[in-house]
Amino acid sequence: MSRLALEDLHRFAVPSDPALRPDGGAVAYTLTTIDRDGDENRSEIWLVSCDDPGAKPRRLAAGSSPRWSPDGRTLAFLRPAGSGPAQLHLLPMDGGEPAVLTSAALGAGAACWSPDGTRIAYSGPSGPGGQAPDPNAPVVADRLDHKADGAGLLRGVTTQLFVVDVASGESAQVTEGDFHAGEPSWAPDGTRLAFVADMEPDRDLEYGGAVYVVPPEGGAPERLTDPEIICAGVWWLGDRLVIAGMKGELVGHVRLYTLDPGGDGGVAEVETGLDRNVMLGHPGYPGATPALLGGELVFCVRDRGCSHLYQAPGRRLVPEEVSVAGASVAAGRIAYVAADPRTAGEVCLLEPGGGEPRRLTGHALPDVEPYTPVRRTFTAPDGTEVEGFVLRDENATTPGPLLLDVHGGPHNAWAPVLDGFHLYHHLLAARGWTVLALNPRGSDGYGEAFYTAAVGEWGLADTQDFLAAIDDLVADGVADPDRLAVTGYSYGGYMTCWLTGATDRFKAAIAGGAVTDLAVVGGTSDVGHLLTTHECPGDLAAQSPLTRVGEVTAPTLLLHGENDDRCPIGQSEQWFAALRERRVPVRLVRYPGASHLFILNGRPSHRYDYNERILAWLEQWVSGSPS
Repeated sequence: MSRLALEDLHRFAVPSDPALRPDGGAVAYTLTTIDRDGDENRSEIWLVSCDDPGAKPRRLAAGSSPRWSPDGRTLAFLRPAGSGPAQLHLLPMDGGEPAVLTSAALGAGAACWSPDGTRIAYSGPSGPGGQAPDPNAPVVADRLDHKADGAGLLRGVTTQLFVVDVASGESAQVTEGDFHAGEPSWAPDGTRLAFVADMEPDRDLEYGGAVYVVPPEGGAPERLTDPEIICAGVWWLGDRLVIAGMKGELVGHVRLYTLDPGGDGGVAEVETGLDRNVMLGHPGYPGATPALLGGELVFCVRDRGCSHLYQAPGRRLVPEEVSVAGASVAAGRIAYVAADPRTAGEVCLLEPGGGEPRRLTGHALPDVEPYTPVRRTFTAPDGTEVEGFVLRDENATTPGPLLLDVHGGPHNAWAPVLDGFHLYHHLLAARGWTVLALNPRGSDGYGEAFYTAAVGEWGLADTQDFLAAIDDLVADGVADPDRLAVTGYSYGGYMTCWLTGATDRFKAAIAGGAVTDLAVVGGTSDVGHLLTTHECPGDLAAQSPLTRVGEVTAPTLLLHGENDDRCPIGQSEQWFAALRERRVPVRLVRYPGASHLFILNGRPSHRYDYNERILAWLEQWVSGSPS
């Protein structure tokens, strides 16, 4: 067995979006790989049996987001039609080729089948007059929400609900207006669609989100929830609506609520028995949408870094050291995708009545032995306990160079599982390094008080967490105090710049997608108002690394996507200019066309380059590092 190499980025095959057939007999899922003949990510639909232990997964078609028809005879999925955007396709499971169902000008969204299987609803982009906007026309903005990371300038494009007839392919737009409609959910009798939207005129300043219902034929949406709950998602489960949302505060845990749409309109919070954040599943934030199993709610929460499946009230369904990214329930079974310390994700099955999960796929690299992260607890000077994961060669016995890696968010969290996005962790361990992935205050998975502990105190509250953990590893003989480095992405990039202005202990720094000046990012980021009014209320200068740039001596590598609208590239340009003017060694690398999430789903060549540059910078600037 060999250790991971940088070239293994091209060998990862990661499943996601599992869809359990209604009879529970098979799971369709998306498998993402890298096209070896080109510089792009490739998505395919695969199928694996739940009942034949010897069955191997098989490829069905190119595409993503599989969704079964209610009778299990047809699979709907997304893939581009020709050179155009993604459209819904239908694959008959009794034989035949996939057929294109939609022809939306800007593409379609994931399928939501009607209960009788005759129609499909989806949430998709809609341009002015139903057409694609003119990319050369002037862009007029009346609100702050005129752009979005990954999409750029919206140019009047909104997200609306559509319904398409399966037999004829005739499609109709159900909603229309100056708002974005979330993914739809059908009422059990097929007479209404539920969705979440924020239709308030000042939604760019006063964030909200409410549950609406609308007939599938169209009409004026009816609002069902009060402003008290800021809704993030809704699902019709049985005769009740299950809502994910936050109670009044934007920075805090997502909770689950139920609503009887035929009752008085009041919502009731689901008693999970957990002081944990509900995870719905987004890029970089693994989780799963809620579902019903035997009348009980199944949902995902973040628990000490990992995303776990639970069944109310508070019963964990999966092993402790796994992180779930997608789940599906049918016929008393649960299919889910989980990463663990050895695999970046496999499809697993839970049978009725519980018991140990059964792994259905084997996409892990068979000839690679990853390093196993070790969970550690550290105590900050004020007595706060913080948890982290230490990755190093288990045979190492002497102090060596240490890389502190800071996660993004700031409300994300490291998990002790393998991922293909931070290969440099394993490559450094093979070269004698120790990697510390710490979950400081502000991280998710340790209770709501911990989650909000750095609000208004970015850098001010959590610096002690990082430095105390490093002190412990130095005292333990793990880390060489003269060979310390720091890196991170997004909030991690912010914290990298902050820490190098707060201490001269770090011999090198690598900041990815960084924020350095909160006052400027407030007016240039697609979520700038949210950041400056809810995450960092108060003195923005006191929380901005740029105020401390005069103290920085660490040679700094800046890695940034050219089209990053979340943390605009001007933030790294400011830091680059300030260090260069002071003759501190600094390098800025710009990735053309890359958005904020490019290290997760961007061009493979960019992701490869990102990992490679981190390794080269550390070897160049950390004294005594192995060559």
